[in-house]
Amino acid sequence: MNDSLIRVYVDARPVDVALSATVLDAVRLANAGLAAAVSAGERSVTDSRGLPIAADAPLHGGAILRVVAARPRS
Repeated sequence: MNDSLIRVYVDARPVDVALSATVLDAVRLANAGLAAAVSAGERSVTDSRGLPIAADAPLHGGAILRVVAARPRS
């Protein structure tokens, strides 16, 4: 890995992304189909604690992301 990449984990899969990558960028590298579902609002992303995280949020090295079913908005 070089200095311009950081390693994050998407559904337990290691992914190396650019320092400027967003949550959606990481999901897209791990699984393009899941990224499309996140973009469409059919899925959402949580952090390692299970808290929702925005698709456009910046990442940090070692971030743990989980793609989950999106809850319907009332």
